[in-house]
Amino acid sequence: MQQLTNAEEQVMQHLWQLEKAFMKDLLEAYPKPKPATTTIATLLKRMIDKKFVAYNEFGNSREYYPLIKKTDYFSKHVNGLISNFFNNSASQFASFFTKETNLTAKELEELKKIIDNEIQKKKS
Repeated sequence: MQQLTNAEEQVMQHLWQLEKAFMKDLLEAYPKPKPATTTIATLLKRMIDKKFVAYNEFGNSREYYPLIKKTDYFSKHVNGLISNFFNNSASQFASFFTKETNLTAKELEELKKIIDNEIQKKKS
């Protein structure tokens, strides 16, 4: 799977949230200062070429929608991160993540519960 640039990821975030959007909807989703319509159009064209986005035509208007789920995209992203920066070791990633992100004791407890639940599912 190809990667998205930061600007393309911003567009995707809005599309994931809106599920379907016309150009005006995407522009409205941006905070001020809003990007130019031509900028968004260029990003959408690149994302269509990369097969992340498609559209339906309604007269002269296009309604854009994502071709990939947010969870699928970020799952590939995180797996790539683990592979590239942590020698393909989830435990090295977890160690770094828990030590370097300033998580509270409560957040760590919640993570522990999530991990314990996943362990139980895998054992079943």
